[in-house]
Amino acid sequence: MHAHDHHEHHGNDLTKAAQATLEKSGEQWTAMRERVFEALAGFDKPASAYDIAEAVSRTEGRRVAANSVYRILDLFVGANLARRVESANAYMANTHPDCLHDCIFLVCDNCGQTTHIDDDSITRTVRAAAKGMGFSPERPVIEVRGKCADCD
Repeated sequence: MHAHDHHEHHGNDLTKAAQATLEKSGEQWTAMRERVFEALAGFDKPASAYDIAEAVSRTEGRRVAANSVYRILDLFVGANLARRVESANAYMANTHPDCLHDCIFLVCDNCGQTTHIDDDSITRTVRAAAKGMGFSPERPVIEVRGKCADCD
């Protein structure tokens, strides 16, 4: 496997890396964006905008609308701070926001656990196949559904 090498961030280091990446893209790191990112990073599985809105609402002590969270998540995906798991309509924090690459997700149909792997040789092949068909790939996302090792 030709894995993509990068530094995985965790905890406070992840939040700081996300902030630096967002600010480098010309966006502001607001208190609400920080709360949404920290809530997203706190989930151990992909989370929906509603899950994140509920978590932020508990932290804030006031209701936070899912629509507001969706806008922030769209910004995060565009800035490489989060990844969208298309088949689950859910999001995961990108633990290496300072590194841009294509996504491969392994999604467990039983427990919902989702593992993000990097393999540039696979995504390079997918991009080449798309280009061969006259298609201009922007950002391939590959999802493999099945059972994780714990559920198998």
